[in-house]
Amino acid sequence: MNDVIKKETVLKHNIDAVWNAITKAEEISTWFIKADFKAEKGYKYVFTSEPNEKGCTTITGEVKKANPYVLIYTWIVGDTKVETTVKWELEATKNGTKLTLEHSDISNYAGDTAIAMFESFNGGWDACISGLTSYLKQEVNAG
Repeated sequence: MNDVIKKETVLKHNIDAVWNAITKAEEISTWFIKADFKAEKGYKYVFTSEPNEKGCTTITGEVKKANPYVLIYTWIVGDTKVETTVKWELEATKNGTKLTLEHSDISNYAGDTAIAMFESFNGGWDACISGLTSYLKQEVNAG
């Protein structure tokens, strides 16, 4: 089973605008889900989705690295104990910022659950990057 989801995109925004969008709780809460988040090593964060027919989902974890333009944190969905890892890496380009997102360790889930979670995360990250792109276009008025 493929254990790593990798997404790459180039955004027509400067690297600091993109960094702020993925590291500041108020910005994450706008384009993703409600966030109690700080880009500080050791910070234990909580993301909480809006309630729906299935209730609300929480994602928790700990920031492992938050150097300029590299953000790594653990990712634990709901009441599972399964820990995966999310890494965001930004690189300034001539026309904006290259964003690379990796979600790894998905095989930490058992058996068929790993396959289902891989598929769920894969589609979720596509929607997430789309939301981030739309947010940057709207809020930063560029691209």
